[in-house]
This record gives sequence, C-alpha cells and structure tokens, in this order.
Amino acid sequence: MHLSYCTNVHPAEDLAGILEQLDTYAQPIRQRLGTDVLGLGLWLAAPAAAELAADPRSRRRLRQELDARGLEVVTLNGFPYEAFQAPVVKHAVYYPDWTSRDRLDYTLGLARILVDLMPDTASYGSISTLPLAWRTPWDVSRADAARRHLDELTRGLDAIAGETGRLIRVGFEPEPGCLIENTTQAARLLAGTDPRYLGVCLDLAHLACAWENPAEALDRLRTAGVPVVKTQVSAALQADDPLATEDVLRAYVEPRFLHQTRTVLGGATDDLDAALDEKLPGPWRIHYHVPLHAAPAAPLTSTVPVLREAIHQLLSAPGPRCEHFDVETYTWGVLPEDQRPADAAGLADGIAAELAFARDLLAAEVAAR
Repeated sequence: MHLSYCTNVHPAEDLAGILEQLDTYAQPIRQRLGTDVLGLGLWLAAPAAAELAADPRSRRRLRQELDARGLEVVTLNGFPYEAFQAPVVKHAVYYPDWTSRDRLDYTLGLARILVDLMPDTASYGSISTLPLAWRTPWDVSRADAARRHLDELTRGLDAIAGETGRLIRVGFEPEPGCLIENTTQAARLLAGTDPRYLGVCLDLAHLACAWENPAEALDRLRTAGVPVVKTQVSAALQADDPLATEDVLRAYVEPRFLHQTRTVLGGATDDLDAALDEKLPGPWRIHYHVPLHAAPAAPLTSTVPVLREAIHQLLSAPGPRCEHFDVETYTWGVLPEDQRPADAAGLADGIAAELAFARDLLAAEVAAR
C-alpha cells in the first residue's frame, strides 16, 4: 500500500511554486514523521501539467527533485483543473467536466507525467477525477459527449501502457451534488467501462455525506465490476442536532468551497449556509473536510467512525485491493480561525499528525488480518 497526502491544500500552480512547496511543506512533514520516504498525492494545475506533459526534461527534473527530498508519487489529484485555492472556488471546481475535450486532454497529460514520476516498484499509478460533471445541466447530448471522452481516455491509457509498460488508472470520485454522488450512481454510470483502466476514487468524507454503509457500498461496486483504484482518507463534519448548534456551525460557513449538506432523512442543500437558513432537521453530514486527528468544535463531531469502518472493509474484502490511500484535507486555510494553522510550520504539523493517524490505522488493520 502507498500512503500520501494531497498537495491541493497548497496554492502553487507553476513548477517553481511546486518545487518551493516541496521544501516548505513536504520535506518538513517527512522529517516530522521520521520516515525515509513520504508519499505525495500531487496536484498539478492545468498550465503546469501541460508544460510537464510536453517536456520530458521537465518531468525528469521533477522526478529528480522528488527523489532528492525522499518524496514518492504514485497518485495525482486530477479533480481541480486550476485555481483551487482561489478566494472563491465553489462550482468552478467542476469545470471543465467530462463533456469537454479540455478535461480529457488534461487527464491524459497527467497520465504521461505520472509514468515518469512513479517509482519502478509501483504496480500502477492512479489519477482521481471529477464524477463526470455537476448534476445540472445534463441531457442526452452531454451524456454522449462524456461517454465518447471516456472511451478515448481508455484508448489513451491503453496506448500509454503499451508504449511504456506502466499501468495508469483513473478513478471517478463520487461527490455530493454531482452526477455521480454515491456508489449506486457510480455502479450504474460506470458499468461497462474497462476495469483495467477506469474505476472509482472513493473519498471517505463523500461516502459518509451520502449516508452510505461502507460494506454495502463496496459490495455494490464489486457487483457492478467497478474497482476502487484510489481511496481518499478524509472525514466530513457531522452535526447531530444542527438547529441547536447553529452558532457553532456558522463559524464553518466560508466563501471558498461548497459545503454540500445532507441529512439522514434525505434532505439536501448545496451549501452549509442554505441548510442553516432552511433549518433542515438533523442529523447532518456536511461536505467539509476536517482534520482526521482532531475533533471539530464541540458539540460537532466528524465522520471518522465511517472512515474507520470503510478502511476495515477495504482491507478485508475479497479480491484485488485498493493500494493507494491519499489523505485529502484541503480546507486547512478556511477552518474556523481558532482551528486554523497560524503559519507554514503549523500546517506541516497538522498534515503530519493526519498522516500519522492514517498510517497507524492502516498498520493496525494490516496487522489484524
């Protein structure tokens, strides 16, 4: 198994900025964990990805810089296209979607990059991507365009495998509000795709927000022949009695990201402030990635229990297992002020603590097998 942390928490969008963030965050995190090698779930904005995909020398340089710092890349986050840490992101993160040629070209470019970054010992590389599109607008013509692009993606990944001998797999990541929000929709819309190359990126915060039972969700995917090629180890915010804790929840309302809110009874809004204004009955689960190792503001809790059960099911299920586990808490910079890191060192401390939490959880599951 490979454990990493996702670098979409950092705003760098060009190669110079990426190299700088390796020194500012990744190397200090590795040192805090006391490990010889640290995994990165690298996020490359579209301009940087285009530059690297077009220039083998740049890819070799990046690989050398990673090796020199004891850093390893087996997975890329290809969901955000660019400007993911802009002041306002919201719905922009879902564009371009899989109806667009730009999304296909970006993803195949990432695959070419990953072939040159991943270590020789990795059995495959993975790329996470958005779950086709935001749910609206959607019609037959958009569905046809997306299907054509998925077919081209499969052919492109097969060509890369033939040319290089390296397998790159793409995982579509169910997310609240999108065309694929849960594993039922994933099983239906991804059925019939080539499982050698295409599957699901299972984000455990999103799984919890859909109020899915982990064992049933994984069984559903297995029955449909849709593999889990990557797991994002993340936890969502939970409010058991949201209407009695409105003041605490209001501190989590912020302008950068969408925080889709789902109730156990099926209620849904596309952002936390709307759920508060509509006074939806609880309990709620909120698409707000919170640190794995630290409890949110009381009396709120997190969905870490769902995370634990999902990890257990992933590692104990029969058949081929997911090998890539990526800690993805991209919201450190928008947490309530009293929970937000004060500086780069504080952010490195927090990410290292999350990775230690995930490492210990995975190690305990492996030891129990």
